[in-house]
Amino acid sequence: MSSPATAPPQPSNLRRIVAASLIGTTIEWYDFFLYGSAAALVFNKLFFPDSDPLVGTLLSFLTYAVGFAARPLGALVFGHYGDRLGRKKLLVLSLLLMGGATFAIGLLPTHATVGSAAPLLLTALRLVQGFALGGEWGGAVLLVSEHGDAERRGFWASWPQTGAPAGQLLATGVLSALTALLSDSAFLAWGWRIPFLLSGVLVIVGLWIRLSVDESPVFKAALAAAEERKAAASQVEKMPLVAVLKHHWRDVLIAMGARMAENISYYVITAFILVYATTQVGLSKQTALNAVLIASAVHFAVIPAWGALSDRIGRRPVYLIGAVGVGAWMFPFFMLIDQGTFGSLLLAVTVGLILHGAMYAPQAAFFSEMFATRMRYSGASIGAQFSSVAAGAPAPLIATALLSDYGSSTPISLYVIAAALLTVVAIACAKETRNRDLSEVAEDAPADTNTTAVRADV
Repeated sequence: MSSPATAPPQPSNLRRIVAASLIGTTIEWYDFFLYGSAAALVFNKLFFPDSDPLVGTLLSFLTYAVGFAARPLGALVFGHYGDRLGRKKLLVLSLLLMGGATFAIGLLPTHATVGSAAPLLLTALRLVQGFALGGEWGGAVLLVSEHGDAERRGFWASWPQTGAPAGQLLATGVLSALTALLSDSAFLAWGWRIPFLLSGVLVIVGLWIRLSVDESPVFKAALAAAEERKAAASQVEKMPLVAVLKHHWRDVLIAMGARMAENISYYVITAFILVYATTQVGLSKQTALNAVLIASAVHFAVIPAWGALSDRIGRRPVYLIGAVGVGAWMFPFFMLIDQGTFGSLLLAVTVGLILHGAMYAPQAAFFSEMFATRMRYSGASIGAQFSSVAAGAPAPLIATALLSDYGSSTPISLYVIAAALLTVVAIACAKETRNRDLSEVAEDAPADTNTTAVRADV
């Protein structure tokens, strides 16, 4: 039977925990994605005005990629202290850092006002955003995973994952509304600042909800057990990072490989597409934003469904459906966009995000189940965020460069297909984790060995 630490919480309590994680991740992703959309639409003109339009876009996406470079550092710092001090404290800090940096971007002077200092300040704030997001994801999904039980963990843990499309939906929706209401000159002059300043209000709401939840019971039990062991044996507990690299290095590599197709495809579908649709196909900014907006709503709806399916058939099969599907969709994806109609663009992006959801939905439970409790925040965060440097960070940059060099979508499709193949290999090397009791994943052995306990009632 389930241990006391993992006994299913009351439904009302679990829903509150899910809501706190979802709202927090939505705000974090809103801030992060807002930058990506602005990088594609306005930052090239405001912060890199002396460049050729496509070169300016490349430079703009380069500052966008800098945020990903800071995410591994955030994963290390937040993972370490999250495994030592608890999930809740670090989640509050990540929200404050992300919201503060985003609000500050809304106040930044542009190149016309302060010259080269403008892109430097923009880059510095982007680094803070990346650092905060590197610590947010692991804590948010663990808070839900460690409160729930194994039978529906995939479903409940997928809800914080919907924060990504919800944040994308919110960011794109605000930008779409502003571009529809304001003239191009007004939006470029001051309208672009409004979504960034709005982050300050969202952070206040997020903090109020996030502060109301309890710390993970699994973590509290593991912390108490560690303190008892330390007192009895006078042993100094290893740093979580050291323990992860010693006992779970294979799981970290699997998580990194699993993220390649998921991360690259997402940023090609949602960020780069704003460039491709407007510069290559000739569609308006409003049309491209509206397509991403509607597709993100569908993405939000299908993620819990994919998560629930992973509870029934396993994390690996659902993940493989997404990886293979995204790779197979890339050529039809660009063929549809090249038709130059809103309907074809919407179909291309929507199907792409539905397939992406099959990878993203089980990811939270899958990664949580790989690692022991006192190194889970570090392990899940490192596996997820270190791969983002090689995957999501350069994805819009690489796609834009390929388009500039070849003037064709074919190399971009091949790029995503290569990532999908890498992810298929990683998932093929993984063991199924469904139904694991998180309180009993061995502290001193990899989660894919026979020392990993499974619920006795399954």
